[in-house]
Amino acid sequence: MVTITLPDGSQRQYPEPVTVAEVAQSIGAGLARAALGGRVSLAGQSKLVDTTHRIEHDTQLAIITTKDAEGLDLIRHSTAHLLAYAVKALFPDAQVTIGPVIENGFYYDFSYKRPFTPDDLIAIEKKMAELAKKDEVVTREEWLRDEAVAYFKGIGETYKAEIIGAIPGNEPISLYREGNFIDLCRGPHVPSTGKLKVFKLMKVAGAYWRGDSNNEMLQRIYGTAWATKEEQDAYLHMLEEAERRDHRKIGRDLDLFHFQEEGPGLIFWHPKGWTIWQQVEQYMRAVYRDNGYQEVKAPQILDISLWKKTGHWDNYRENMFTTESENRVYGLKPMNCPGHVQIFNSGLHSYRDLPLRYGEFGQCHRNEPSGSLHGMMRVRGFTQDDGHIFCTEDQLQDECADFTALLQKVYADFGFHEVLYKVATRPEKRIGSDEVWDKAETALMESLRRTGCAFEVSPGEGAFYGPKIEYTLKDAIGRHWQCGTIQVDFSMPQRLGAEFVDASDQRRAPVMLHRAILGSFERFIGMLIENHSGAMPAWLAPVQAVICCISEPTADYAAEIAQSLKKQGFRVESDLRSEKINYKIREHSLQKVPYILVVGDKERQAGAVAVRGRGGVELGVMPLAQFSALLSEDVALRRNSGLTVSQSA
Repeated sequence: MVTITLPDGSQRQYPEPVTVAEVAQSIGAGLARAALGGRVSLAGQSKLVDTTHRIEHDTQLAIITTKDAEGLDLIRHSTAHLLAYAVKALFPDAQVTIGPVIENGFYYDFSYKRPFTPDDLIAIEKKMAELAKKDEVVTREEWLRDEAVAYFKGIGETYKAEIIGAIPGNEPISLYREGNFIDLCRGPHVPSTGKLKVFKLMKVAGAYWRGDSNNEMLQRIYGTAWATKEEQDAYLHMLEEAERRDHRKIGRDLDLFHFQEEGPGLIFWHPKGWTIWQQVEQYMRAVYRDNGYQEVKAPQILDISLWKKTGHWDNYRENMFTTESENRVYGLKPMNCPGHVQIFNSGLHSYRDLPLRYGEFGQCHRNEPSGSLHGMMRVRGFTQDDGHIFCTEDQLQDECADFTALLQKVYADFGFHEVLYKVATRPEKRIGSDEVWDKAETALMESLRRTGCAFEVSPGEGAFYGPKIEYTLKDAIGRHWQCGTIQVDFSMPQRLGAEFVDASDQRRAPVMLHRAILGSFERFIGMLIENHSGAMPAWLAPVQAVICCISEPTADYAAEIAQSLKKQGFRVESDLRSEKINYKIREHSLQKVPYILVVGDKERQAGAVAVRGRGGVELGVMPLAQFSALLSEDVALRRNSGLTVSQSA
């Protein structure tokens, strides 16, 4: 007798071993048709399995369908193999290598004698649809390794043979068969190709075998797959919108910054772009000041002896830039924390001094691979709004709760109102006692509960020295960006000799909280540009208003208005060219300026300005003082829509 416990706690008994598919059928025909796989849990171990998996012992079972996130992964995994099946059908000489699931889709790498073309992708996608329509059963088989190696070598699949040869152990390996196509895979897969109804091939790119530039350059075909056409259409629309909002394109169009080959992964900031930077930095400097942080500045380069003490030299050396002077080797800092510990160590601290909060706009450099660089989102030189809090264990929870509340306000001021929270807990390899880990994890979770935040737990994803909270933003088109973090560190203070004197006059190592709100300034500003599609709210806009004269006789009045607004601290420009006013308005509208002020004879005589809000909204003629008050309120309230009260009413 086999007893199956379902997710709702109900149990079903079967007189003999039973497959996942048979359990689904016994529950209902609808569930049987929808079943893509199962999740079995036995003796504390949980794993995804095929619907053909045979259950021989009492176990917990969840039937996986498209309603489950795991169901979507199964679809994407199986669609990657369908792609390989189609490529082999159309290009028999192509060799199949590896094809994992990635965010929103999948890819598969191929070795082929010529580059795949856009027409090839169309043909491959068409063949995939044909194979899916045949609804061929996908079956799992176990082969002896030598037998599998011989098979793949025999059909010219040398990469598959190499992969099998590199798998440790001597156990049989699993292969999956659909039609006349056989592929190496651990599985699981959907029951048949007919379950794969919604997919699209996106692009082809180069990728070295095993990521080694000394190996052959393969061709990586990317695709996306979804449970419904509506979901895929929404995703494709989001991609179109993301392309339109690409910060690199907007940066060129609005003259904010540029990149060039002589400085890979580094940014050349133009005056307008640097103005945005300065507004972000000044805002964050006020956040530091108003929340008990002392701003510090640590050196850019430090002797490698310090990086060896922290463990960076052993674990992060390949990502560090180094330089030499007078027979000493220095590391250009990839992060700020060791420097902050040195500042803490420069004096003796009492427990009464804690918590001690340091903040730095610290410029860091990391030797990122050239292939991973992506505009402002992945660079080699960047500045962090980096902070470190030295505190006692008893202060952990309060510090974390205060930080989360602060972070929420900062994100809201920048226009991000939806934040996702994740607590990464102790990994298998870690330092410190379970008692300390219990306290740290509890402090992080309770700090989120106190601030009313629902959160996910990521078991085993914490750092070796302590757990962390990861804060992820959702932008205007639904994309997620992991930005802020707070990490509990019991290790580095001890490694670097940080101490404070406790209430019993004993010297103890403080707890160190690594925290960042924006993370990389460069990346965050790139996110801001894309979130606002370049139409920055007035408080961040490099130019807040442009004053345009209708005719040459009113040029002096326009210049006078501009000068008055500048004296009030606003960032304004005047357009006194002898161009038609509609041409001027269009040009500055394309530059996404929040306000365009038009002045002619009528406005000059009235001592007023005609105000046009972004998006072509006419706000009417008003005295300059009224516009100044309107813009001041816009800036003070940090209105993220770019709309004024008059526009939103």
